[in-house]
Amino acid sequence: MDRAELSITLHRLGDEVVLRLAGEIDMMTAAQLSTIVDEVLTEPPPRIVLDLAAVTFCDSQGLGTLVVLSRKTSHSQSLLVLTNVAEFLRRVLDITGLRSALMIRDD
Repeated sequence: MDRAELSITLHRLGDEVVLRLAGEIDMMTAAQLSTIVDEVLTEPPPRIVLDLAAVTFCDSQGLGTLVVLSRKTSHSQSLLVLTNVAEFLRRVLDITGLRSALMIRDD
């Protein structure tokens, strides 16, 4: 079995920190995403945007991580926003009832 991969690039745009994700958010890569968001939260910006345009897969661990990160950013007086959410992921968020727990911005 191939190891799942997730690449994350960080961009600062005004009062937002944009993390562009490419690959899979799953049990093998969720910790990597959490670590980077934790680093950004050392000096919390008003918004952290996760650009999910190039995300190809998200398992239950990935979904849970998104919810935990949303709560963590909220506690840091920041806001986690998901953007460019693919149809497959929107459907999973709807089915699991997690869509209401996350802020999704349509760009």
